[in-house]
Amino acid sequence: MVEYIKRANDINNSTSSNNLVDVIQTVAGIIDDISNNGDHALIKYAKKFDNFTGTSFRMSDSDIAKCVDSLQEQTLKDIKFAQDQIRNFAEIQMKSISDTEVETFPGVVLGHKNIPIDSVGCYVPGGRYPMVASAHMSIITARVAGCRRVIASTPPQDGLDPHPATIAAMHFAGVDEIYLIGGVQAIAGMALGTKEIQKVDMIVGPGNAYVAEAKRQLYGRVGIDLLAGPTEVLIIADDTADGEMVATDLLGQAEHGPTSPAILITTSQRVISETVLEIEKQLKILETAEIAGEAWSKYGEIILCSDNDEMLSHANGIASEHVQVFADDLDWWLENLRNYGALFLGKETNVAYGDKVIGTNHTLPTNKSARFTGGLWVGKFIKTCTYQRCTEEASKIIGSYGSRLCEIEKFFGHKKQCDLRVKRYSNR
Repeated sequence: MVEYIKRANDINNSTSSNNLVDVIQTVAGIIDDISNNGDHALIKYAKKFDNFTGTSFRMSDSDIAKCVDSLQEQTLKDIKFAQDQIRNFAEIQMKSISDTEVETFPGVVLGHKNIPIDSVGCYVPGGRYPMVASAHMSIITARVAGCRRVIASTPPQDGLDPHPATIAAMHFAGVDEIYLIGGVQAIAGMALGTKEIQKVDMIVGPGNAYVAEAKRQLYGRVGIDLLAGPTEVLIIADDTADGEMVATDLLGQAEHGPTSPAILITTSQRVISETVLEIEKQLKILETAEIAGEAWSKYGEIILCSDNDEMLSHANGIASEHVQVFADDLDWWLENLRNYGALFLGKETNVAYGDKVIGTNHTLPTNKSARFTGGLWVGKFIKTCTYQRCTEEASKIIGSYGSRLCEIEKFFGHKKQCDLRVKRYSNR
């Protein structure tokens, strides 16, 4: 029997309907303006939203070098270590992707080729927190996939200055161009192109509701990775779990923003009691307690279940972006969990590892979209394109079937394609 010890408030997790209409209309107006007025519109919105004071968005080599040189050696080493882990795993994933060609019927050869997307724009947010790790996750992954041109944009700090660690991460990741521009104007500039920014074929990276809406409206004119909402965490815990660790990991994700869901599913009343007490304790001292506390108050949930099967059913229904498992028999959970963005098995790991350093990608599906998609990986930057060829003898056989099937559908032009080949190759 499932019992909801704590439920999220009955609030739309992203925006109210009125706010959503405002977001849609605002984004549409900005996109239309940039489409018609190019760099002039970009500068206008950069001044309005980022307090931008410059005349060009692109960073020069000397600008980039200045950012790198301003950082402590340990910071540079830490960035490079994280990038090594992300690159290593992306390269392993890349090796799992292969072209194929096979004779499927006598004289018929079918195959597919995996072709990297030519040009990619990577958005790296810089609002509440400088999202340094987002540079690794997008740029490195696109590079490993073989994309020919990889550019990146990030909003400036205080109107003009970049965040040095973000720029260093972009540089070490192998970016071709860096632009100091944020928000909808950055997405539209990269997707549509201006005199200063050559347009790209795909946009990737997280962002706020306006960024997500810009990606949604521009999809079709440009490819996107996914539409991400507020970050989410779900913790599955049996009686072996530690309440302090559960509380720490729930609040660790809740600090992302005041609308970030943090959910505990457990079979243990003891774990619930320890976790609730520990959350109250940590919210008195945590530096980001104001944000994390609001998220926990409005979007936190605790669900008590009778057994693992009930926990599994609820977890698959929630389809959380991040799922942590503190339980016996981790292999059972790995085998049976189906809907998640990224899975963290055992108390030894956590979402922070995945977000920052361990090597898996942190751009992941939210709002239950883990039911039908995974997160960003090298395969997102690759088009799997099929091809075919066949002998004259095979063409006669396939054509005769195709002719009759086209006639059923009344596609008579298609039928003529088949009939021509059947006739021509029958006379050889």
